[in-house]
Amino acid sequence: MQFEVIAKCHTTQARVCRMRLAHGVTMLPAFMPVATQAAIKGLTPQQVESLGITLMLNNTYHLNLRPGIKVLDEAGGAHKFQGWNRNLLTDSGGFQLVSLSKFTNITEDGALFASPFNGEPTMLTPEESISIQHSIGADIIMQLDDVVSSLTVGPRVGEAMHRSVRWLDRCIEQHEKSGRKDKQNLFAIVQGGLDPALRDLCLDAMIERKDRVTGYAIGGLSGGEEKDIFWKIIKQCADRLPSDRPRYSMGVGFAEDLLVCVALGVDMADCVFPTRTARFGVALTFKGPLNLKLGKHTKSMEPIDKNCPCPTCVSGMSRAVLHHIVTIETAGAHALTIHNLVFQAQVMGGARDAILEGRFPEYLRSFFFDYFGDTGYPEWCVNALRSVGVDLMQGVDVPLVQGSGVKWEYSDAA
Repeated sequence: MQFEVIAKCHTTQARVCRMRLAHGVTMLPAFMPVATQAAIKGLTPQQVESLGITLMLNNTYHLNLRPGIKVLDEAGGAHKFQGWNRNLLTDSGGFQLVSLSKFTNITEDGALFASPFNGEPTMLTPEESISIQHSIGADIIMQLDDVVSSLTVGPRVGEAMHRSVRWLDRCIEQHEKSGRKDKQNLFAIVQGGLDPALRDLCLDAMIERKDRVTGYAIGGLSGGEEKDIFWKIIKQCADRLPSDRPRYSMGVGFAEDLLVCVALGVDMADCVFPTRTARFGVALTFKGPLNLKLGKHTKSMEPIDKNCPCPTCVSGMSRAVLHHIVTIETAGAHALTIHNLVFQAQVMGGARDAILEGRFPEYLRSFFFDYFGDTGYPEWCVNALRSVGVDLMQGVDVPLVQGSGVKWEYSDAA
């Protein structure tokens, strides 16, 4: 990896970076769509690449189960298997310790899974996770970490954090002896739940290993914790992580979350949100989500967003036809998935341009006013951005909204 910081915001911790990997350059900050089973649901790799996306995510756990390592080895890795020519990141399987916890037993050796497909037991050790990711051939690979729900409290959180550090050492050893360090880049994952003291202990340990890892992820969040705690943990980690390494916030996908994370110094994020919500009939826009299942769109001949450059909007595909086919015809999910991925790319691309041009605080104020001005600013966003010198409330008369403040269209009256 060649990693270079090329611009910094004069107010916040946001930055623009150039990350060169084996399959090309990815400009940061960037959002990574999730291709769990080696595919973005409904799109071909060529369609995804045509949208300007240069980095996406595959799931180690699922690809190990199906199609399996033998098939991936015969194909020459996941790039060739799925026909993807750009950069690829794989998670380690650690998240499945939470999402499939009823199938899992954690020991110091690793995680013993029962396959959700056939019940067959599978032992995933740190060494095995790295070996699987070597077969997948991803440009960025993640350590296996011991993941607990972000709402977990008590001694299990500290146990998982300390084990994640020990497992990182095993992942490093496995990766270094493989001879693949020049082709695949290992990231460490900072754990510690919602406890700042545990996060600091983990940061101390991870930073000590800086010369043996290429980048860092912030894990164990986006699991239902209060947003005012979420941003403080992100800031704590981003403030301490080395400035000459990429910083990746795992599982972040809402536009407001992405921009807060960027302002706090995060470079990369991933989430299933934009593609999954497309399959539920929701289009993402700069005015907020648009629920195309609602009857008010029945006769609307407008595109989702007349200013959007995505193929769905440029073609003039109307809200009316999308309302007619969404969640019923696969073409509807296909059209909305394309639009939502371009929306995410526009949010992050707009952030990059604004940082480069020295106007990122103004970009934040404009985005939040357009997105939340009619409903109220989420108080946690205001608090988070104030911590890095941007006051969203300056010069505007917009109410504050408690809680997550997530904007959604639930009814025709919305």
